[in-house]
Formats: sequence, structure tokens, C-alpha cells
Amino acid sequence: MSRNAARQADRWVMPFFKRYWKALALALFLGVATFGFASGLMVTSGFLISAAAEMPGSILMVHLPTLFVRIFGISKPILQYLERLTSHDWVLRMTSSLRLKLYETLEGDAVFFRRSHRTGDILGLLAEDIGHLQNLYLRAVFPTVVAWLVYALAVIALGLFSPWFALAFALVLGVEVFLVPLVSMLANRARVERRKAMKNELYGELTDNVLGASDWIFARRGAEYLSRHQAAEQAMRDENARLDRFARRRDLASTAVFGIAAACLLVWAGGYFGGAPGGASNWIAAFVLGFFPLIDAFAPLPAAATEGCVYRDSVRRLNELPQAAEQGESAPDIEAPLAIAIDHVAFSYPGSARVVLDDVSLTIPQGQKVAVLGRSGSGKSTLASLIRGDLAPTSGSVTLNGMPASRFGDDMAKHIGVIQQQTYLFNMTLRENLRIGNPAATDDEVWEVLAHVGLADLARRLPEGLDTLVDEAGMRFSGGERHRIALARVLLQDTPVILLDEPTVGLDPVTERALLDTFVENAQGKTLIMITHHLQGVSAMDRVVFVENGKLEMEGAPAELERTSERYRHLLAFDRGIAAG
Repeated sequence: MSRNAARQADRWVMPFFKRYWKALALALFLGVATFGFASGLMVTSGFLISAAAEMPGSILMVHLPTLFVRIFGISKPILQYLERLTSHDWVLRMTSSLRLKLYETLEGDAVFFRRSHRTGDILGLLAEDIGHLQNLYLRAVFPTVVAWLVYALAVIALGLFSPWFALAFALVLGVEVFLVPLVSMLANRARVERRKAMKNELYGELTDNVLGASDWIFARRGAEYLSRHQAAEQAMRDENARLDRFARRRDLASTAVFGIAAACLLVWAGGYFGGAPGGASNWIAAFVLGFFPLIDAFAPLPAAATEGCVYRDSVRRLNELPQAAEQGESAPDIEAPLAIAIDHVAFSYPGSARVVLDDVSLTIPQGQKVAVLGRSGSGKSTLASLIRGDLAPTSGSVTLNGMPASRFGDDMAKHIGVIQQQTYLFNMTLRENLRIGNPAATDDEVWEVLAHVGLADLARRLPEGLDTLVDEAGMRFSGGERHRIALARVLLQDTPVILLDEPTVGLDPVTERALLDTFVENAQGKTLIMITHHLQGVSAMDRVVFVENGKLEMEGAPAELERTSERYRHLLAFDRGIAAG
């Protein structure tokens, strides 16, 4: 990709420069003014010291430089405060917008994000890449532009006295402003990129190994895991040490350049203003001392250039994220009863030639209980995603009361309640976990749904009742209890459709049967769609649909299929055999 094409494709840096350009311009002006007043303070102080050394006959003879020392001395910290306030406000406004955009991007693709990214990648995006963009603005863009402006103004100011010396001074100081940052960037580019890659990998490895810590321990390989992690940490420390060694040598070179520039300025000022003591010679100290505050403007340039590779990698990673869906037209306004219609649907995932669903047609009227069965990879979970509107079909249509499911967005939660394989409970109270789908639910409504799902007695036995913390990930409760809590959430939402996406995976047969009975009992009058891979509980369904290789292979009432389909009877016997065993 060309540089122009990359700039046009950027969605994370340039748009925010354009949005906040006024604040940026004000921050740059205040930054340059701060260094100007700092230099002015040293210029007037140098002149005042030289003039006072002549022991003037009256204080009035140094009154004017004294006045300017006070003006610059008072104004400089005020300007510095305003510059920091403006620049940090500008940066924090942008990074808050960046974080909001990142959360919207992750949320919009949350259902499928884990297919292409590890948990560590998400942590890296949140903790590292957004932080790098904040530093890009605060430690690279802002100080670099301010330094270039100060450099230009300093050369122009010297040019008013001596154009030839201004050119020579520009060449000497240009070594620090342009050459040292360029050399620093070229010398450390590979190291910085390697360190960034190592840190990204550490995020992935650490989260992966922490989530699987029990497996390391049960396999008696905990020491091996620790040694691997320590080796990775040591490799990154070694990389940091090499970068630090180069930085110390680079800073020594920069100090030498500043010393040479100050010496050149002293020699030139001595020749230009030299002669009899007093008078114009007082400007010698003024010019030399006025240069030293400007060093603080130029010193950050090499480090900013070195870190540029990190910023580029962060921008690249962020631009590779799927684009957040723009807020288009409002979601369709529909009311129960809801009819779900799947009409000649075909679907393939982007970048894949495999057809996951092929010419699938299915109609589910309000109140019907349907079991969608199929082996892993058959397309049944993709079908559930199409019904929820998380995906749009490649061809054909999936509609609710005639409206495309993909148009509902977040409003789909008003119509379809979902219970997934792994119910997540947040580290909040039981009441807060139950009211996630309906924050306005009263305690009476909460107790009512708990009674419906068979958890009222359990809730009363908890130390603080509904105010009891459920612990992180709901570890206080068993798998079956967590699924019942998920059902209680859906019942509080009071959606006309309940979608069960293999909710009994990992449960023992007795708990599974009891949980399925609870689901069916509490879905009276509602549409119940159960995605599953075996036939446990399907006898309570009105209809069974078999999905195989992306097509509907069998469809009908359970009793009818058991009577007419040899294949169904074989599958049923096989499933019951597993349950019996």
C-alpha cells in the first residue's frame, strides 16, 4: 500500500486531527510562546546581570530590564500551565473519542471477534495501542511541531542580526533537530518493532496461560510455564537494555551538539557585540543564556522519532479492525406476535469459499418450539446468528414480521432473548446480574422469575439475599444454576422469542434434563428455538429441524419423525444409549 493510500485508509489518527484542529493550534501557539518567554526571561536576566555588574549610578538605569525580567518571569509559568492544560485537554478529548470508537468497534463485532483475535490481542488494543496513540499526540506530534517552530523562529531571529551566522547556526542546530532523530530512528527501528511484537505476544501468551493455568498445574508443568514466561520477560528486558544503552549514547551526542551551538553563539556574540565594557557588550550574556531554555524544546526529538515505529504499528493494528457500523436508520418497530421467516438463505463467511448454509428455508410462527440439530460445523450456530441479526445472509432473507433481522442491531434484544453455552455472571450482586436486560425490574418481579426458574430458595439462603455478590464469572454457582440465572434474565426481559444456543453443554444428564424442562415450562406462549447437537429434550419440542452440510435434511414433529424416519430412530437410539451409559 502506498503512503497516500495508507493515509486515505487511516481511520484512527487523521480524523481526530481534523476534528480538534482548533485546540491543537492553540496548544501549539502556547507551546511556542512558553519557550519564547522562557528564552526572553534568560535574555533579560543575562542583560540585567551584565548591566548590574557595571555598578550603575542609579537603579533607574536598570529599571527597564528589571521590569522585563518580572514580566517574563511571571508570564512564563502561566503560559506553561495553560499550554499543559490545553495540550492535555486536547489529547484526552481525542483519546476518549478513540476509546469510544474502539469499544464500539469491539462491541459491533463482539460475537465473532474471538474467531480472529485472542483475548490478549484485545488487552493489547485496550492497554497498549490506545496508550501509544495518546503518546503519539503528546510525546511525538506536539513536541516535534513545537520544536520545528521554535527552530525556525530562532533562526529567523538570528537572521535579523547576521544572516550568515543564522545559516551556520541553523546547520549546527539542524544536526540535533533533523540528523540525530533520523539516525536514532534508523538505528533502533528494528529493535523498537521487535520490542512491540514481543509485548504483543506477551499479552497473548499471558492471558492464554492464565486462563489455562489449571491445565498447566494438572499436567504438572507449572514450572515449565513459569520458566517460559520468565524467559520471554527477560528477552524483553534485554531489548529494553539495548535501547537504553543507545539512548544514553545518543543523549551524550545531543549534549555535545548543544554545547557546540552554545559555543558558536558565544563566539559570534562576542565578535558582534564586543568592544568596550558596558553598552552593547551586555548582550553577549543575554544571547548565550537565551539559548539554553530552547534546549528543552529540541531534546525530546530523537526519542519521539525512535518511538515512531511503535506508533505506526499501533495505528496499523487499529486500522485492521473491522469498521464500526455507522448509525443508520432506526431499527424497525414491530410487536408480538413475531413470525420468523428464513427464505432461501445462503451464507459464506468473508474470505472463505465454503458455503456454510445453502438454500435454507424455514418459517417459525409465534409460540412454536423448534429444535435445530446438527453436528459441529453443520451450520446451525450460523443459522442462530442470522436469526439474531448478527450476520446478514449472502443471499436470501431472514426476517421478523417481514423486517430484515440484520436491521435491528442492538434493538434485537427487545425481541429475542439469548442463552448461550457459557453464561457469564459479572462480579456484581445477584440483583444487578438479573436486571441486566431490564434495569427497571422491581424486586417483586425478580423474585417472581427466580421462583419460575427454581432459584428462589437458593437466593433466600444466600448471605445477603439478592444483594449477595456472585463472585467473578459466577463461580459461587454451579453450571446448572448459572444457566437458570440466565433464563431468569431472559424472563425479566420478557422477549417473545427465546434462543437457546447449546445451553446444556458440559452438564450431567440429570441436570441437563431438569434444566431443559425448566426452559420449556417457562416458555409457554413464547417462541423457543433450541440449537443443540443431540436429541436430549427434543421430545418436548413442536418441531425438529436437522441441519447437515449447510442444508435442511430432515424436518417434522418429533413423534412423526420417530414413526416415519429410520434415520431419526437410529439417532434417537444412539443418543439414548449415550445417556444410559
